[in-house]
Amino acid sequence: MNKQPSKPAVIPAIEQTDIGLQYLIGGVAPVTQRQRLEFLATLPMTPKRARTQKPCDIGLFDELARNQKDLFQ
Repeated sequence: MNKQPSKPAVIPAIEQTDIGLQYLIGGVAPVTQRQRLEFLATLPMTPKRARTQKPCDIGLFDELARNQKDLFQ
């Protein structure tokens, strides 16, 4: 009988995520919290609400007031 030498058991790397345990491919390190935060810090800033900016139509910048007639002519 030919017995093949037993290979040592390799324990796969596992990462805990929001959806459960994820197995990692050999040679791949899990993403750290620091790496995730650095990625989020590089993203451009966006408003929390998607609303349009109101036009500046008061005082000096009021274009509708320019159509009025002068009080003293």
